[in-house]
Formats: sequence, structure tokens, C-alpha cells
Amino acid sequence: MKYGYARVSSKTRDYLAQVEALKAAGCERIFSEKQSGKSRDGRPEFGKLMKALLPDDTVVVTKLDRLARSSRDLHNIIGELEGLSVGFLSLGEAWCDTTTDVGRLMLTIMGGIAEFERGLIRKRCEEGIARAKRQGKQFGRPSALDVGQKKVIADRYGKGATIPELAAEYEVGIGTIWRALQPSGAPA
Repeated sequence: MKYGYARVSSKTRDYLAQVEALKAAGCERIFSEKQSGKSRDGRPEFGKLMKALLPDDTVVVTKLDRLARSSRDLHNIIGELEGLSVGFLSLGEAWCDTTTDVGRLMLTIMGGIAEFERGLIRKRCEEGIARAKRQGKQFGRPSALDVGQKKVIADRYGKGATIPELAAEYEVGIGTIWRALQPSGAPA
């Protein structure tokens, strides 16, 4: 069975042209909604579509952006459909058809390119972080206590003040005082 999925992002837009194209493509049942594609949780009709699918069914959309907002999202959804033994077809992108050998090949190639691109981005981010650390840049939230305060805290702790007392006095959490008492460079 062919299932259609039509979606528009705003309440002022209309999905009737999508529904007509899906009917013309032979879809027997069409799920349509006016929802942002931002998250799957906010798309109840998409959830109903996924629950209605049986092996050998096909999901049809007019364009890829009606189903997914990113290549990763598309890849995840198509992976789910494959796991259910369900085909996928985009009317606007003829190469995106998992019901044919060529379509599956094209999706595999596009998925490989997307994975390669994610790897390059990850590598560039890691290199940038390593360079920033070598330059002495600090990551994370700034310390609630400066170096002078940490020295006073260590001195007072050495003279018998408790961590909860110091935390109350400096208006910080107990963990902050505990970290301030650790030797610099020691893991927290």
C-alpha cells in the first residue's frame, strides 16, 4: 500500500497541492498536517503514519523537505523505514526512491557523503579545540571564585573551617568549594 505524507510549516499555508500530487501518484491513504518539521514529537500525523506501516508498504512525499529538515534526519527516517521493510519515494527528487536498486544506491552514496562531511566537521572542531587549549583558553563556565579567594579558602580550610561554612560565606555550592580545594590540574 502507498501512504502519502503532506506537511506545511505554518497554519497560513495550504497542503492541498501536495495531497493532489500524492493522490495522482497512487497513494491510497494520506497523512497531512500543518506543523513545523523541527521535531518528530510535534508531528502527530507523522507518528500515526509510522504506526500504520506494514512490510512492503511505501511512503511517498512530494519533496524531501516535507519529511525531514536535514540530511541526518532524512537518513534516520529512511533507516527506520528500511527496518520496517517499507519503501520510500520522493516525487520531487527522482533519485530518492528506495523501491528501486538505483534509488537505494543513490541513497547509500548520499549517506556516505553526509557521513564523510560530518567526519570532516568533527575533525575541524577537535583541531580548533586543541589549538584553543594550547593557547590557554578556558572552556566551560567561568569560575565563581578567583585565585585570591581560592587561596583564602584553602588557608581557612586548613585552619579548621568546614566546606559547608565556606560555601555559605562565599555564597557558592559545596562542590565549588571542594573544587577550589583541589590541587590545580587535578580532575574534579
